[in-house]
Amino acid sequence: MKLNFKRSKTLLITLVAGLVLMGLKHPFYLSVTDLKYNEREATLQGSVKIFVNDLEDALTKINKKPVDLIHPKDAAATNKMLFGYLETHLEISLNSKKYEYYFIGFEREQEAVWLYIEIKKCPLPKKVEIKNSILYDFLKEQSNIVHMEVRGEKKSSKVNCPEKVMSFGF
Repeated sequence: MKLNFKRSKTLLITLVAGLVLMGLKHPFYLSVTDLKYNEREATLQGSVKIFVNDLEDALTKINKKPVDLIHPKDAAATNKMLFGYLETHLEISLNSKKYEYYFIGFEREQEAVWLYIEIKKCPLPKKVEIKNSILYDFLKEQSNIVHMEVRGEKKSSKVNCPEKVMSFGF
């Protein structure tokens, strides 16, 4: 078998260049919050989607012990920990008044975790302000997106660390 040195050299250079470029690939850090006003029930219902490994890393650093969101040992303690983190990093104001939200729970979906929240008995939002600093304390490359829907009108906004305030008018 005869080897073509020129072709082998080109293939080797292409392979090495590809591996170098793959090593330079920068990870993408993102959370997505979806909020929708349910006029019939006068509630603001929402979900927050975060990559599970990023959230586990942050919670592990905060709690100084390993956190496993894929197979949690204590569901009640995990809910409490997740709600504590969320309420520290996500604030919602409707019509210039800050509202506390209820943490409904969470579920895992492949590489992400969904956190569910609700504000009960709230007025029709005309002005919405969101302060979102999810994962900013651990990931300076973090971006957070919020989608907001009121009466079928959808608006979206994105902030990158360290920015955290988003405003919507309806």
